[in-house]
Amino acid sequence: MLQITSRTLHNEPWGKQVERILGIALEAVDPKIAVQRHMHRDGNRLYIDQVSYNLKNFENIWLVGAGKAGAPMAQAAAHILEDRLSGGTIIVKDGYIQMNGAALPKELHILEASHPVPDQRGLEGARQIRGILEKAGANDLVICLISGGGSALLVSPPDCISLDDLQCLTSEMLACGATIDEINALRKHLDTLKGGGLARLVNPARLATLILSDVIGSRLDVIASGPTVADPTTFAEAYQVVRRYQLEERIPSSIKDYLQRGM
Repeated sequence: MLQITSRTLHNEPWGKQVERILGIALEAVDPKIAVQRHMHRDGNRLYIDQVSYNLKNFENIWLVGAGKAGAPMAQAAAHILEDRLSGGTIIVKDGYIQMNGAALPKELHILEASHPVPDQRGLEGARQIRGILEKAGANDLVICLISGGGSALLVSPPDCISLDDLQCLTSEMLACGATIDEINALRKHLDTLKGGGLARLVNPARLATLILSDVIGSRLDVIASGPTVADPTTFAEAYQVVRRYQLEERIPSSIKDYLQRGM
């Protein structure tokens, strides 16, 4: 909560008041501080919001995730975990790797990829994340860091759909004026990690997710297309988006066929 009292600004010049207000506002929404606000460690006890984890019960702790705020979120989480961090991969938008303060441990990889149209780097980053999740065992803890922009950055389509197909679909959806909810409904049904896919792949490991959004009231399944959240939409609803914007003849046949089989 952001609180500024008249006493705080008493007798300050107007320009100084504005500067102070902006500084307080930026600190309140800083991704690194947001993670620190909801995650801390006391010896072998890790607390994520109201949930306590006994670190003695875990062989490995992995960090994975995607989004424009991923780098500072990962930096904060890695600093909290310290020696217990086994490794991980975080995918961020081009130009968003910049760090403040302590460097990341070498076991944690921050990768850049394209946004809003996905690229090969996002595909490779998703493969790295899948590799971590597939080897995570019952005695492991996976911490997933999600923020806005993750939908385009985390790219893991089924084998029958190529990256070129996804790029074509994304460009068409952006050009036709579809809403972000409509775009993400399609993305969730054309990806193996979105729409709860990442959570399914984590099993049997334990999973905790920290989700940061810059849109007030965003549903958790919408932010980055909900990699760790159950998907309330259906294949029929996803295909209806294609019909609504008359894209049947403008998107790859592989996507239409996949959606129709899903229905």
